[in-house]
Amino acid sequence: MATSRYKPVAETGVSACETVYKACDPHSGHFVALQGVRVPSGGAGGGLPVSTVCEVALLRQLELMDVCATSRTNREIKVNLVFETYLDKAPPPGLPAKTIKDLMRQFLRGLDFLHANCIVHRDLKPENILVTSGGTVKLADFGLARIYSYQIALIPVVPTYATPVDIWSVGCIFPLFCGNSEADQLGKIFDLLGLPAEDDWPRDVSLPCGAFHPRGPCPVQSVVPEMEELGAQLLLEMLTFNPHKQISAFRTLQHSYLHKDEGNPE
Repeated sequence: MATSRYKPVAETGVSACETVYKACDPHSGHFVALQGVRVPSGGAGGGLPVSTVCEVALLRQLELMDVCATSRTNREIKVNLVFETYLDKAPPPGLPAKTIKDLMRQFLRGLDFLHANCIVHRDLKPENILVTSGGTVKLADFGLARIYSYQIALIPVVPTYATPVDIWSVGCIFPLFCGNSEADQLGKIFDLLGLPAEDDWPRDVSLPCGAFHPRGPCPVQSVVPEMEELGAQLLLEMLTFNPHKQISAFRTLQHSYLHKDEGNPE
């Protein structure tokens, strides 16, 4: 385990127990993703806990580039996991449409597997989606994941323990709405979709419907010009505000968008 040689450039995400940075490797000039994790000290014997060593071993199979210990106290060790940034390797103007479709297909298959086994991830975002150099997608960071029951899923007011929260997250990642806060993120989505009906707005939330001015809707292609019509249809079904009307992970896999040109990512 090396001492950190990577220079953080910007914080790109925070989850329950870790922070993700975009960082630069001064030796090569390349950018990497730096995932900071705080773990309890291994006690009198020192070193990392066995669970952390096992996790790093598994991540090595996902082409983890490096592991760096940056600080240590009597109670915890700060460890950085270093990953190659997949998107930075894409040539301009970005990933080809067929590659995006292939990654989305894998992403949704993994999510359907979780939901079929009554697991809701609850923290899906770009930092928690790992892609190997061969293009294999892996879902990561299950620190906020919960097991739910079908009884919970049938409650009229669907809580954040049920599957719609994951589908909504996929809809945010698909065209990558980059809000700098919850309100800004919703604002960008409402610019596209228009404001939802007031009856669909959840009760007892800190952000009321009245916080947003009337706006939209507008064609998806006006925001994401390169998205084909079938992709736009799928996006709108994922970003349905009423969770009872939202498409499921299983049904996304039947969508025509994911079957067109299947098996031929660029």
